[in-house]
Amino acid sequence: MVIDSDSDHDERMGSADRGAGGEVPRSQLEALEPVSFLIRVQLPDQPGKLGAVASALGTVGADILSVDVVERGAGLAVDDLVVELPSGRLPDVLITAAESVDGVEVDAVRPYAGVLDTYRELELIEEVAANPRQGLDVFTEGVPRIIRAGWAVVFAENGDGAFRLAASTAAPETRSMRLPWLPLHKSLVLDGEEDWVPETWRELGTELAVTPLGRPERALLVGRPGGPMFRASEVARLAHLTGIVSSLLPN
Repeated sequence: MVIDSDSDHDERMGSADRGAGGEVPRSQLEALEPVSFLIRVQLPDQPGKLGAVASALGTVGADILSVDVVERGAGLAVDDLVVELPSGRLPDVLITAAESVDGVEVDAVRPYAGVLDTYRELELIEEVAANPRQGLDVFTEGVPRIIRAGWAVVFAENGDGAFRLAASTAAPETRSMRLPWLPLHKSLVLDGEEDWVPETWRELGTELAVTPLGRPERALLVGRPGGPMFRASEVARLAHLTGIVSSLLPN
């Protein structure tokens, strides 16, 4: 990170905060690092609207790193934007800025590392194909990054209940559960308030989506603590990706 040397910066840092050689301590540098957020917006599908949102975000110091169109139709678009915000700024300013543009609504804002790279799906498929015996673990670990979820778990049903086959980092520790939707024949958005959902998931406002993984008795469950809700286009994308990967896994 390059630290400017203008007088304003010197005044903010203060000579007392510098080391003997005039260097800024590492802790100070890290504190100045911008923070990345994923912001999902609904906006009129009109020329110039996204540009207006970008300009509004720029007024609060937000730098847009990447944009992905999640869904489009009926005169509306749903976009995901990864933005950097100067350290110390509250993410609430992103909501205020974006919604200052006529017709724009913010679905959710949450911390996010990296950018939205659409080629990640192909990379994940390649990883699974290169090591199919470990493919289930590789796939489950990689899915949350692609679908922008907090975690993913693969469950299987054997007649006595559902048990966990694989789980991503940050997935809940639940090893076995009563899952009334297994066996599963199509991809679904699930109601996070249903009786089978653990209380801790409900407390976090976890949005849930599920898709069959190769056969009805095996399914991939993904969760987004705090939202936003899964869109139909996202569930379709998840279903297509899972269908491809399931054909690469051992029976």
